Amino acid sequence: MNYLPIFVSTRGCRAIVVGGGLLAEAKCRALLKTAAEVVLFCQEPTPVMLQWRDECRLQLETRACDASDLQTARLVYAASECDHDNTRIAQLSNEAAVWVNVVDCPDACDFITPAIVDRDPVVVAIGTEGTAPVLAQQIKLDVESMLPIHLGVVARAAQQFRHRVRQLLPGLPRRRFWTDFFQRSTQQTDLSPAALEGTLSTLLAQHQQRAVPEGKVIFVGAGPGDPDLLTVKARRVIQEADVIVYDRLVGDHILDLARKEAKFINAGKKGFGVSMPQADISAHLLVKRHRAR
Repeated sequence: MNYLPIFVSTRGCRAIVVGGGLLAEAKCRALLKTAAEVVLFCQEPTPVMLQWRDECRLQLETRACDASDLQTARLVYAASECDHDNTRIAQLSNEAAVWVNVVDCPDACDFITPAIVDRDPVVVAIGTEGTAPVLAQQIKLDVESMLPIHLGVVARAAQQFRHRVRQLLPGLPRRRFWTDFFQRSTQQTDLSPAALEGTLSTLLAQHQQRAVPEGKVIFVGAGPGDPDLLTVKARRVIQEADVIVYDRLVGDHILDLARKEAKFINAGKKGFGVSMPQADISAHLLVKRHRAR
């Protein structure tokens, strides 16, 4: 990856857009969904831009942007249809040590804006590192159809309940509780705060009464190493595992399916090389199995 996918806080962030027409409108429209202070430099503003200014949603400057304007900025979008103007803004941003995005010029970008599926606070970002924006939009349409429109409401209810669940359930039972809740919430028709609070409270009481689950050791065959050939159950097991013991024949593409928080133990054996004795492998499985209780 040439770009590290991250979500940047926009609280107290001054974001500058320099440009005009539909390009600048698109960048402003995305920024206006955030908590950022948006400043637009456009000498020929569109009616939409003027409306945003009149609604006090952004600060509109009908003059050229210069170096002094960038001193307090965190993000800059060079969104002009003139390549020369974009190059000038990119140079000024680099001199001010401010991250800049130059429209249609990935090589000049410090960051890129992905295609976004917005179910605030659930946000799915899809990027192709600037190589195929149309493909990112096609993927976005597929993801849009997968995620219920009310997903954000459910996520906010869960956020309000997190502290209580953390106090009453340890790691693995806590994850199972949340998995149960999110699966049920997709079928729930009443999404009022009271109804979601009731669902959460009832489920929490049920999960507290359950016996502490015993750890399991599950063997997954990775086949020839192609993750696309794994069964659905194999993928799910890998994604849910707390500890993964693997050998040298399992490639990174399969290990990438696991949770980032999982512990990885390389038990690979190689002829005439360093290897882990089978007794040690068995001991790892037994110890991790008991710790999972």
